[in-house]
Amino acid sequence: MKVLLIGATGIIGKGVDAELSPRHEIIRASRNSGDVNVDLKDKASIRAMFEKVGTVDAVVSTTGKVHFGDFADMDEDKYRIGIDNKLFGQINLVLIGRDYVADRASFTLTTGILAKDPIEFGSSASMVNGAIEGFVKSAAIEMKPGHRINAVSPGVITEAMEGYAPYFRGHDPVPAARAALGYAKSVEGLQTGQVFEIF
Repeated sequence: MKVLLIGATGIIGKGVDAELSPRHEIIRASRNSGDVNVDLKDKASIRAMFEKVGTVDAVVSTTGKVHFGDFADMDEDKYRIGIDNKLFGQINLVLIGRDYVADRASFTLTTGILAKDPIEFGSSASMVNGAIEGFVKSAAIEMKPGHRINAVSPGVITEAMEGYAPYFRGHDPVPAARAALGYAKSVEGLQTGQVFEIF
């Protein structure tokens, strides 16, 4: 398969790349490097990416920015970071990409454990992750026949614990290589409308 991997230079993206590249052609996309550049906040950039890469069999997103902060200091602008980037960035990958993908293509988006297990300073991430999961489940029942959509919801990633450990006390970290199995399940399987939890 020809797989478009957005967020290829990130920790999870590298894990997904390592998992899928022995079996598939990977087109690596990120904001500043890779085979093609894309800014998820910019619909024109997303469309230009699809125009450049041509028809693909799978679109995998392993990226999305949110703001972590004390709820007392949160305001609309801080919530908008996650809404504009991780939420609508990934939704627009689907809305725009559905016109560029193969007849039996799949979309795989990324949420995270905070949709179900919130932490201090993580209200934006919890909100955005929950919204993405709702989108995936509902979009799946109305997508073009043959198209599939799923999300992967990993726990905090082991390789990211240096920066996140103070916020995830008591959590069992997930190695990026294990999280990558959820993406392989989505890309190479037949299920749709699922959230694959890797905790």
